[in-house]
Amino acid sequence: MQTDIHPDYHPVLFRDLASGKTFLTRSTATSSKTETWEDGNEYPLIEVEISSESHPFYTGKQRIMDSAGRVERFNARFKNFGKTSK
Repeated sequence: MQTDIHPDYHPVLFRDLASGKTFLTRSTATSSKTETWEDGNEYPLIEVEISSESHPFYTGKQRIMDSAGRVERFNARFKNFGKTSK
């Protein structure tokens, strides 16, 4: 790697606002907010709306879609579509 061309890569805390879970990882992101971690060191804190802790794909808590109601509405809406009136 060439020197002095890469961004600073350092430990950062990320907090998932949906679940409240905080985790420590490395990133080039910075923040003016800081928080003390379990190890006693202070790290920059970045708050995110969603992470693997709260995303439905990772948690398995998917929304149930009302497919039956949607099909009935579709059929009612287009029941006369393509019929010619004489």
